[in-house]
Order: sequence, then structure tokens, then C-alpha cells
Amino acid sequence: MTNFPDGFVWGAATASYQVEGAVSEDGRGPSIWDTFAHTPGRIADGENGDVADDHYHRYAEDIRLLADLGLKAYRFSIAWPRVIPMGSGAANPAGLDFYRRLAETCLENGVTPYATLYHWDLPQSLEDAGGWLVRDTAERFRDYAAITHAALSDVVKHWMTLNEPWCSAFLGYGNGEHAPGRTEGADALKAVHHLMLGHGLALQAIRSPETTVGIALNPAPVHAASDSEADRDAARRADGLRNRMFLDPLLLGKYPADVLEDTGMTEWFAQYEADLPVISSPLDFIGVNYYCPQTVAAPDGPISAPGTPSTLPGSENLVTVDTGLDKTQMGWPIEPGGLRDTLKMINDLAPTLPLYVTENGSAYPDEVTADGRIEDTERQQYLEQHLEVTRQVVEEGLPLKGYFAWSLIDNFEWSWGFSRRFGLIHVDYSTQERKLKNSALWLRDFLEA
Repeated sequence: MTNFPDGFVWGAATASYQVEGAVSEDGRGPSIWDTFAHTPGRIADGENGDVADDHYHRYAEDIRLLADLGLKAYRFSIAWPRVIPMGSGAANPAGLDFYRRLAETCLENGVTPYATLYHWDLPQSLEDAGGWLVRDTAERFRDYAAITHAALSDVVKHWMTLNEPWCSAFLGYGNGEHAPGRTEGADALKAVHHLMLGHGLALQAIRSPETTVGIALNPAPVHAASDSEADRDAARRADGLRNRMFLDPLLLGKYPADVLEDTGMTEWFAQYEADLPVISSPLDFIGVNYYCPQTVAAPDGPISAPGTPSTLPGSENLVTVDTGLDKTQMGWPIEPGGLRDTLKMINDLAPTLPLYVTENGSAYPDEVTADGRIEDTERQQYLEQHLEVTRQVVEEGLPLKGYFAWSLIDNFEWSWGFSRRFGLIHVDYSTQERKLKNSALWLRDFLEA
């Protein structure tokens, strides 16, 4: 590989509920993930994030390990219920103090902090009041963002408002796979709007000459299984809900009319056109969380009843097609070229807007050998392939400014519990011992070179 340009950001990422633990310490309030994870049947292995990686107490060790790998940036998320336990009202000083200590430890180790304000841990009290289906949550998010930024802006200069609002809306309120576990059909699009509004309000509240503010999305290429009219329409529908429903309001100041028509939500969204200038407030960058593309087809016949819980409200019967690509343990097809396609998709809409890969990684069933090594050859190959595409994209002239591996350490993988490991660093959950995997050692050598 040739050298990347000076100033290209190399980092790794985590998320608060997945790593912190300490869910009842220092005034933290309950989140929707605390409730969801303690509901029988919701988590694959019956586990929860009460302890997770104990990052709340071990953050200094984890940041030193990150720095020792040659990484210069740490993307972490701030837990809203740790800062404002009930979702609104006065801040919790102990919560803000934790994130100050974390950011200061980054800086002491030559690591630049990148903070995400919302990585899915909504305060439970706000969910009890309607969650992202109601407008008030967006306004409370603005208040939380302003309080957090005011307290930490001297040590954190790079901010992201939301992480993957597609997941929050369609996994949280569409098919119920994620917290809060609701299945609201087309009403999940109301959550989309309030998340987008919350982003815009927060961005306006924290923008300053000293900081950069963006958002982390999970767009992906959507392909039709064939050139038939039915399959091309299936791809249009899936692309609309996965990509255009978020990119269009952010970058074009409008929602895709065909998606609103498909879902029967045109009239509801028409009431809130005045929100679009807020949602499309100029961004400093967009973060891309890339894992895999999707190939879809129209079904030969009905395969589910209308209204079946789905991430595709109004289009529940679309079929995802297996194209024969190798897959990670998550069942996600491996297509490094899809990263280029995703970045170009955004660049076509906003040619000068800086881009970051804010998540990219793979889960495999890692095993520790008798001599203590973790030989995760597949993860190393995954990294090599995607970093080669990253290099090509930079050489092609796209404004890609950085790459964050997902994730720094193994962690609580949402509805999969601890049964899926994405980390560069292995965690023994019984002892909390950290150990570098071979993929981490490879990445360290790559960065040194």
C-alpha cells in the first residue's frame, strides 16, 4: 500500500452501553437498553450490559492499548442517561466528569477524542413519554447536546450527533429487534423524522468555530437481483428506506416522495416541511458505518401478512438474495468494493463534504490458542481488503479524511449479547483481561509502515 496523506485520521470506535458497564453508578439513570436487555427473550444469550467491558473503570487501560497500536483517534459515545439521568432537566456532574476524564486521558496519550452524542441509549423516562415517535424527544436531545457540548468543548473538538438513525428507527420501532422493541409499522417513519430533527436541532445548538459536527449513518449499496421491473422496483424501495430517507433530508432538504407514498406517510410528513431547513443545516462531515451491501428481489408470491414487523414498512415482502459471497459470523456478505460505492453515493450528492469511515469491522468466533494467541486470520483479511479500498478511494480524490475500525474491544453486541466478537482486542469477560488479537498486531505494523 502507498502512504495515506498527512493528517489522515486512524482510529477505533466503541459505544457507551456496549462497553461501559457501571449502569447504576454515579447517578446514571436507566436507558431503553437496560430495560430491553433485562426483558426475557430479547438477547440471544440472555446477557446484558450491566458490566460489559467495565470500560467505565478501565478506560485508561483501553486508551493506552489504542495508542500503543498507533491509532491516533478514539470514537466513543456519551450515554445520555449518564449525563441527564431522566432525559431532561439538570445535568449530572459525575456523568460529565467521567467523559472529561476519558477525553483528557485520550489527549494525554496523543489520541484525539471524537464523541457521538447518541448511540441508541435513550433515557427510559423519555421512552415512557413516547420515545422517538414524539417531537418532544428531539427537543430534549437538543438540550442534552447543548449541555454536554458546553461542559466538554474545551477537550472534545469533534462531535457526531446520532449513530445510525436507521437502526434506531427501523430496528427499534419497526421490527423490534433492538430497544425499545416496538413494532409500529409505518409509524417507524415518525421516528426517522424526529431523529433527523433532533440531529438538526443539536447541530445548531453546538456548532462553533472551534468544533466540527457531523452524523454517523449506515448507508449501503442496494442492488436488484435481476433486471426485471419487479426486482428493480424492490431495489428502489429498499434503497429509499435504507439510504434516501436519511441522505435526502440531510443533503437535499427534502424527503423522498416515493418512500412517503409507498408507506402511506405523505400527509403526515407534509405537516412538518418547516423542519427541513433545520434538518439540512450544513454539516462539517458525514461518517459512514460500512459493513455490507444488500441484494433484493420481489417475491414470487406472498411470504408474510401485511403489517408483519419489518425494517421495510410498506414493503415487507421484499426478499434479500444470497449472492454467494463469503460472510462474517453475522451472516453479512463481504464486499469491500461496496465501501467505495457507498462513499461515492454520498459524494455525488455533496461533492465537497468531508467523509469519514466511522465504523468498519467483522465478527468471527475467535479462539485463544494454548499459548495465548488469537489467530483471527479472517478478520485480518477483512481489514486488509477494506483498507486497500480505502487507499484507492483516497487516491481517486474523494474527500475521505479518516478510518475508524469497529471495534476497539470485544463488547456487548446488542441483541446478540456477548456471542459476537468484533474487537481488535479480545476481552475475557470473566476476568476482564485484554489481549491483542493478531489482527490488531497486523494493524499496528501497517500503521508503523
